[in-house]
Amino acid sequence: MSKISKISILIPCYNEEKTIRQVIINVEKSLVNINIDYEIIVVDDYSNDGSSKKLTELQNEKKIKLFTHSQNQGKGAAIATGLKNINGEIILIQDADLEYDPEDYKKLILPFTEANADVVYGSRFLGGGKYVRIHFFWHYIANKILTLLCNMIANLNLTDMETGYKLFRYEKIKDIEIEEKSFGFEPEITIKLAKKNSRFFEVPISYNGRSYKEGKKIGLKDAFIAVYCIFKYALKY
Repeated sequence: MSKISKISILIPCYNEEKTIRQVIINVEKSLVNINIDYEIIVVDDYSNDGSSKKLTELQNEKKIKLFTHSQNQGKGAAIATGLKNINGEIILIQDADLEYDPEDYKKLILPFTEANADVVYGSRFLGGGKYVRIHFFWHYIANKILTLLCNMIANLNLTDMETGYKLFRYEKIKDIEIEEKSFGFEPEITIKLAKKNSRFFEVPISYNGRSYKEGKKIGLKDAFIAVYCIFKYALKY
């Protein structure tokens, strides 16, 4: 069994004024319970609600490193900024909403310490999470199609390529250039890591998905971007 020296929690944030404080609290609570050295990096992707103000307050109160974009660029760009400023051995991407539960960290980290994982994805569809909110049939179908297409190109058998919980060993991702600025990051990083012969694992997680009224952002346009990116990187590799 190997020990992780430090984990970097990377949180891309855009207009999450209502949730960002509680997310940081939940993240810190989970990490303290695991008893692991950590850093929390938040990238504010030019939010135009009250997120920036709250993040500045949190920077003073909590153990977070804050980076701010001068214009809105997208989730992939925010993650790319964060990756340039990390010090952890393992990187965990945490969305700034409350859809994903940091209590799952312990089991997400386990494949790194017990099975020499390079990449771990938290799956909403494996079963075994404490709970999964059921809604958005067509989102489910779109996710399955995107995951299937990505699996075909990457030669994987993932159940949830679009998951918000993605963990990487720094040594595997440090030399990868993130090209996609939006949600196209998801298939891009999956395909690029697979082509590096990375050891992929999936772990069942809990999920409390939001409705659009509650603040959900991903939509049909993002699904088409993901399809484009899958075939773009298929031709590259």
